[in-house]
Amino acid sequence: MKKSLQFLQALEKWIIVIAFAIMVLACFIQVVNRNIFRIPVSGFEEAAKYSMVYMVLLGTELGLRDGTQISIQGVVDKLPGKTRKVFQIIARMITIVFAAVMTKSGWAMVLKQAKIGQTSPGLGIPMSVPYSALVLGFGLITIVQTGYLIKQFADFGRQAEKTEEGK
Repeated sequence: MKKSLQFLQALEKWIIVIAFAIMVLACFIQVVNRNIFRIPVSGFEEAAKYSMVYMVLLGTELGLRDGTQISIQGVVDKLPGKTRKVFQIIARMITIVFAAVMTKSGWAMVLKQAKIGQTSPGLGIPMSVPYSALVLGFGLITIVQTGYLIKQFADFGRQAEKTEEGK
């Protein structure tokens, strides 16, 4: 399981890097074209926006994993040991449920867009491609956070065993 999580995290980082590169390149080309060449080409702004959406959703998982997302950590830190761990587990469970619901809803949107056949105005790509960011982002959140929840339960169990042995 640990190797699977590491693979998913590496994949996530590479997608973020690629999306960032696409966003920067698209913005640069758009600005150069608008100010110098003035060729009537569209789609660069759309490519930048869609890349940013992918980066934000994947970055959300990264932030959840390393604890840099906004949270009520100040309140949780004031709680005693076991209570703190229970609250952290409950918070992670709520996050997983929310992400799973968003993954399911995102998948429904992707299927609907694929069925309708709508394309983006600038790039002409199927709109299911940008909507897939929801499925990818929230799907990864669900999978990775579930892995960390299992690890939290295992750590919680080990700590309870050590406490019992020390008595």
